[in-house]
Order: sequence, then structure tokens, then C-alpha cells
Amino acid sequence: MNLQQGLDTLLVVAIVAAAAPLLSGLIPQGRVPQVVVLIVGGILVGPQILGWTEPASLELLSNLGLGFLFLLAGYELELHLFRERPGRLALVAWLVTVAVAVLVTGVLEAVGFVRTFVPIALGLTTTALGTLLPILRDGGMLTGRLAPYILSAGAVGEFLPVLGIAVLLSANGRLLGLLSLLCVGAVAALLTVAPRLVRGERIRRVFWEREHATSQTTLRCTILLLLILLAIASDFGLDVVLGAFLAGVVLRRWAPGEVHLLESKLDAIGYGFFIPIFFVSSGMGLDVDSIVEAPARLLVFLLLLVAVRGLPALIIYRHDLATTQRIQMTLLTATALPLLVALSQIGLTTGQLLPENAAALVGAGVLSVMIFPGVALALDRRTGRESTGTTLPPSVH
Repeated sequence: MNLQQGLDTLLVVAIVAAAAPLLSGLIPQGRVPQVVVLIVGGILVGPQILGWTEPASLELLSNLGLGFLFLLAGYELELHLFRERPGRLALVAWLVTVAVAVLVTGVLEAVGFVRTFVPIALGLTTTALGTLLPILRDGGMLTGRLAPYILSAGAVGEFLPVLGIAVLLSANGRLLGLLSLLCVGAVAALLTVAPRLVRGERIRRVFWEREHATSQTTLRCTILLLLILLAIASDFGLDVVLGAFLAGVVLRRWAPGEVHLLESKLDAIGYGFFIPIFFVSSGMGLDVDSIVEAPARLLVFLLLLVAVRGLPALIIYRHDLATTQRIQMTLLTATALPLLVALSQIGLTTGQLLPENAAALVGAGVLSVMIFPGVALALDRRTGRESTGTTLPPSVH
């Protein structure tokens, strides 16, 4: 891959990324999230339609974008929620989803629709919290009564499937996968307490005094933390999303209290550069031909995302949320994409996924991002922000 081709592809992606917020803002009432515009833009400029880009030239930057997506998702996770009712309900709903997913995919394997049920079953239990965060932020839905339920369900639906991938689909086997997972977790725990071991007052002063100068110490250390855990997870044969999510959880412990400036920097570098590259690259890599040849498979997986991952919310949250809010939970928890991309790549590499199912699974994830959050936001607007309990305009990112 020559430098010129890489620069040309990056230029096209940058044009799509810059145009996305403008196009999204021109649509009446902002009904189409920027993420959708980025994915559709990637499909259009990708090799299967206009052919202006070469996805392979952006693989590293795309993986870093995925890493930032999960870093920010892990950072948003409030661990205390799992000691409270929203967290407990999220765990119950996910376990119900797992049981239903195993049953449904077992039937699909028996009739020959899928090759092996494990990657499909894991895919049906996922929720794209990292993908949802920018959409929910722009829509003003990260405040109010519904927010802790969304964040808890999203965290469970993102982190636990990653653990499942690490153990059940590890390239090193399940036992070694479990040991690798424990080792990476131990490294993350060690990194959590590492800053407390620094006792030198001069070092602390230099570190914080230069936090907002040209040194940008906290931002550089955050990126170092992300790359360390990404590299360790990759070296242990685990998916990079696990390392990124753990990096976000660790960062939350690193920087307690007033960290708005660090958060704004992470938003700027993540949402401003790396994360748009991931979404555009996801669109570029979508196997449109396979989907066109077997559109029924995409529809089946899209319906299964709603039925298996989403519908349990209507029952589990019946004593805690109003009907409209439960419908929003159904739609938001059924939204999936990054882990479906990872699962499709793993499934194709190991031969556990049929190529047409891999394409349909990713296509269903793309459609879920394009449709479900927009409907949830429309319901939120229709009910006069009943779910968020605020009339403030959405935050700008």
C-alpha cells in the first residue's frame, strides 16, 4: 500500500467526516444521527460503489477509532450503578437475552441457516454503547431518569459479550483465552493503582502544571494507557475492544473528580478524528454484494436483534419505566455494530461464520444504528422529553 493511496483515501474520509455534521444538521429536526451519515458516506465512497477509497490503507486508524469508541464507553461506565437497581436489571435482562439467543441460534444451526451458533448468539446479546453515546449526547438523552438504565444496559451489553468473545472465540483455545483474560484484567487493575504509587511531590506538580500546556501530560498518558492495553490484549490473542474498554474503566479511576478539561480533549481527538474514521471505514468495508444477493438474511438478523436483545426490556423494566421509555430501551439495547464487525472478522477467520451470514450480520448492525436510535430520539421529542426530564437543548459535540 503506497503512501499516496493512503493519503488519497484519508482525504476522502476526511471530506465525508467534515460533511456529516452539516448534512445531519440540514435534515429537518435532525432526525438522522451523524453516525448514520458517516456509515452511508463510507458505503458510497467505498470500493463496491464509487471506488474512491481503499479500506486496507486505513486499518490502523480505524482500529484506533474503534479503540477510542470503547475507551469513551468504558469511561462513561459508573461501576456503582451495578450495586443499584438499574445495574441489577441490566444484568437480568442480559442473562435472559443469552438464554433466548442460545435457543434461537441453536434452532438456526439445526436447520442449516448458520454454521455454528456461538458467534451469532454472542452477536445477538450485544449493545453498541460506544456507538450510542455520541447519538444520545447530541439528542440530550444522557440526563434524567432513563439515563442510568441506558448506560447500565449498554455497558452490560458491550462488556460481557467482549468477555464471551475472549473466552469462547479465542484463537488460543478457551482455557488459554480465559487465562489471557485474567492476565489482561490483572494488568488493568495494576494500572488502576499505579498513579497512587507515585509519591514524589515534584513529579506530581510537574505532571499537573503541564496538563494544559504544550506538554499535554494527561492526554498523552491517556493515549499511552489506551495503546498499552490495546497492545497487551492483542498480544494475548484477545480482541482490541476489550483492551480499549478496560482502558476507559482504568482512566475513570485515574482521574476522579473534576476532569471536564480532559473529557473535552478526549472528545475532541476521538469524535473529531479517530471515531469518524472507524464509522466511515465500517461503511467502506460492508459487503454490499453479499447483502444484495441474500437480503432475507439481513432482515432475519435485524429482527432477531430486536426480538432477542430488545424485547426483554419491555418485561424486565415494566415496574421502573413508562411504556414509551421501555420502547426506547428496546430500540437502544437492540442497536449493535462494532462487536458485530469484530465477530464477523473472527468468524470468517475461524470458518465459524458463512460469508453471507457475516455480511448480513454487519449489515443488520448498520441498519440498527441507522434506524433504532433515530426512532428512540423521535419518541423522546414526541413525549416532550418525558424520558430525560429536561427541556435543555442537546449538547454540541
